Amino acid sequence: MTSRSGPRSLTRSAGKPLWAQLRADLLRRLEDGEFRDVFPGEHDLVAEYQVSRHTVREALRQLRAEGLVTARRGKVSRFTAGRPLEQKVGEAYSLFRSVEEVGAVQRSVVRVLDQRADGVIAARLGFEESTPLVYLERLRLADEEPLAVDRVWLPADVARPLLDVDFTHTSLYDELERHCGTRISGGWERIRAVTPGRGERTLLHCPESTALFAIDRLGHDTGLRQVEWRQTLVRADRFAVAAAFSTDDGYRLGAPVRTP
Repeated sequence: MTSRSGPRSLTRSAGKPLWAQLRADLLRRLEDGEFRDVFPGEHDLVAEYQVSRHTVREALRQLRAEGLVTARRGKVSRFTAGRPLEQKVGEAYSLFRSVEEVGAVQRSVVRVLDQRADGVIAARLGFEESTPLVYLERLRLADEEPLAVDRVWLPADVARPLLDVDFTHTSLYDELERHCGTRISGGWERIRAVTPGRGERTLLHCPESTALFAIDRLGHDTGLRQVEWRQTLVRADRFAVAAAFSTDDGYRLGAPVRTP
């Protein structure tokens, strides 16, 4: 842990609770460049600020509720990235690029990469039910913290070369263009809130109070052929839909995402 400015004394008065003062001082120290890699534990903070463990736990609880600190049993706590990821209106949203742009490290754990038939998905893409599809399922991580589960189906006659690609640290769209000569140029997307099941909650390390955003995307290439059906589940405490509006243009949607 780096200590550039160090802690400030907390005032024991009836004005502002100690936990609120502690929370504010921890955020100040983050802005001063501390805790970039590892956040101090409860015992360290108790000793450093000379406050009770209850005060420290309440300050950390507030930070976790705001999505500013992550903590899991057996893992060190970490501050989340302070700047949200921004979706640019009018461009295909890339979770990979958004995570990288704020300085976080994007990594994917490939759970499944194979060729299969799925009549329901093929129909959504406008193909015969027996059409072979390439299926890619990934757990998306930002600074090694679970952010999303991504499931993508693409027609095998287009995407078969992707079966040999290592998707640990790369963008699907980049690899699709590099290996298959196909570029996703447009489509439609639907975002809805869902309650995670036990498996999804475990996979994404979701607190009990955290919901998920389910994002369905149908993408087409430059020739308007439908080549991608994607379903993504993102932790709702790290993703928010935002809208800019004006009397001339109405509403335009964007989707900021917070990384761990």
